[in-house]
Amino acid sequence: MRAVILVLIGAGCLLAQGEDGARLYRSSCSSCHGLDGASIVGVDLGHNKFKRASTDDDLLGIIANGIPGTGMPPAPIPRAQALAIVAYLRSLGAPTATSGDIAHGRELFSSKGCAGCHRILGTGSRTGPDLSEIGSFRKPAELERSILDPDAEIQPDNRTFKAVTRDGKNITGRVINEDGFTFEIIDSHEHLVSLDKASLKEYSFADKSGMPSYKGRLSAQELTDIVSYLTSLKRMDSK
Repeated sequence: MRAVILVLIGAGCLLAQGEDGARLYRSSCSSCHGLDGASIVGVDLGHNKFKRASTDDDLLGIIANGIPGTGMPPAPIPRAQALAIVAYLRSLGAPTATSGDIAHGRELFSSKGCAGCHRILGTGSRTGPDLSEIGSFRKPAELERSILDPDAEIQPDNRTFKAVTRDGKNITGRVINEDGFTFEIIDSHEHLVSLDKASLKEYSFADKSGMPSYKGRLSAQELTDIVSYLTSLKRMDSK
């Protein structure tokens, strides 16, 4: 069974398997372990640091049977789903080095329109999140998933904000600060806007990402190159 998992991780079907595993992890595991897998003391699923498991079969056993005497209950899910979750966790813990061309990834970032929303080291738009240090916070597998399926996981700070003022003006943007009385947003024109909550007729956060999916719009090598470039963008103190 372990060989099957390793084949899944290394084969070309990894993307589909990873998408299923990511979805299942979020619905079955993230409420306790967190989206990044690090909410339980001494356990960091995102970096494959486990207390009671070393092999894939160990992980499958824990998913199926739970851990008596702890808060880990058995999960009544089919074995195929448990396999997908394990494969997803293993992909998160894979080495962070990628084989792409960083220089070409930088070129693609501009030519494919990414700079129209995202800013890197002072260049690009502010309507999307600044990616200048993204490699310090996101793993290659997470970056790839965000590019191909941006709706799969939306960070709270990256949600699209929509509001209608009491005089009927529609405003769309990204919240960069909020307190009990105001929102500060970067609007769709890259303007910094402060909105008094009392002046709003209604407001909400979109449940879909403002970023389009690039699935089918990038070759496998182009995707690898862009992920390699983004992974290289790290904080100075983490290099």
